[in-house]
Amino acid sequence: MANRAAAALVMTPAERETLAQISRSSSRQHRNVQQAKGLLMAADGVANSEIAKRLEVSRNTVLGWRARFETCGLEDFGKVRPGRGRKPTIPEEKVAEIVDLTLHSKPVGETHWSTRTMARATGVSHDTVQRIWSARGIKPHLVKTFKISGDKAFEEKLCDVVGLYLNPPDKAVVLSVDEKSQIQALDRTQPSLPLKRGRAGTMTHDYKRNGTTTLFAALNVLTGVVIGKCLPRHRHGEFLAFLKLINRNVPRGLDVHLIVDNYGTHNHEKVRDWLAANPRFHLHFTPTSSSWLNLVERWFRDLTDKAIRRGVFASVPELIAAIEDYLTAHNDDPKPFVWTASADAILEKVRRGRVALEQVHTQ
Repeated sequence: MANRAAAALVMTPAERETLAQISRSSSRQHRNVQQAKGLLMAADGVANSEIAKRLEVSRNTVLGWRARFETCGLEDFGKVRPGRGRKPTIPEEKVAEIVDLTLHSKPVGETHWSTRTMARATGVSHDTVQRIWSARGIKPHLVKTFKISGDKAFEEKLCDVVGLYLNPPDKAVVLSVDEKSQIQALDRTQPSLPLKRGRAGTMTHDYKRNGTTTLFAALNVLTGVVIGKCLPRHRHGEFLAFLKLINRNVPRGLDVHLIVDNYGTHNHEKVRDWLAANPRFHLHFTPTSSSWLNLVERWFRDLTDKAIRRGVFASVPELIAAIEDYLTAHNDDPKPFVWTASADAILEKVRRGRVALEQVHTQ
């Protein structure tokens, strides 16, 4: 007499939905996806032997899945029971050696370890090294740049600028202002090939220089609109001309708060005289080595990526035309960059950075 099929596995709608998500996952471990599929079929009343056949596992495996679910539900789903699963093949001492070498030494004549140089040094495979690094979040091939400002008035300037972002004054316009200098009009030595199916667009690695221009830009922090002007030089005279352009574009009756860096032209005597004669203008200086605090730098990055880096310009006027086209398109549908970090949060991060630097210097 044939064995009767087991009763359908009882589960809540929430458990069924969770298992359905796992069964469709492309990132979960294969055994977890199989287990979720098996439990769902069991809940639909499919016989254990049929589940085993469809998933190409043993019937005892299916019975184990059912028993664990009936006992624990989804509480321990995906966990490997003690004593089960693949046994480690690399001793803990070897793992500790690899981690210590990675963090506290360098290979002879090189700046950092690779998986292969570490594998040769420790007598394991490079795949093993990669698994150890990945499990501990160690990435010796990557490096990030940073610089902590040494400005004595850092905290005061930081709070001033962040305050303008988070709590702008009434009846005023806040503009993030800077100059993108020495933008090169680069022409390629051979025609570029267009993008096509199965092939990326191409351009030659070498180029011809056809002159430069400087873009003066003022980003309205509230609206995202940018006032921009390309000028041939980067001196106080050009900055004064740009201030007058801003003056013409900002409605009368509104104060104008400009966030600028410490470049000498911003504090030139003639600039100070003009500001004194136009008292609605107020300059707010970012700390030295803190260009990240000026939001217009973020807009400059988009300009470079979308309009300049892959452009081909036979002359400076062509370059200026491309910049102006991008400026017009941006202002047709402006989107502001929203500043979210408080001054306290930034100061705490800087404090931790300074402590870390002091520890390195005292070692």
